[in-house]
Amino acid sequence: MEKEYLLVFCTCPEGEVATELANRLVVERLAACVNILPGLTSVYSWEGTIETGRETLLLIKTEKAAYPFLEARLRECHPYELPEIVAVRIERGLPEYLQWISQWLTHDSQT
Repeated sequence: MEKEYLLVFCTCPEGEVATELANRLVVERLAACVNILPGLTSVYSWEGTIETGRETLLLIKTEKAAYPFLEARLRECHPYELPEIVAVRIERGLPEYLQWISQWLTHDSQT
């Protein structure tokens, strides 16, 4: 059975939160790589009003099988009441890069 890979988008407040979340996901082997893209301006509806805020975007590379655990960890550690956690399937990618994702996620972290 061929593995399925995901790119997960998660916005965070500006500052150390994004770095802390990214490090946690990689250290805990829920993601092989997390890109941190600061400087976003988000416009969104929240509790009946239109809000604008500065945020940082996390681009998280993982496998579909790891997603439930990754989502649970993000929900647990994220400061937002309702964090943006959106996953899209990676249709194609450099095979060696995708294999690298799998190798990191499945490495025995108890050694």
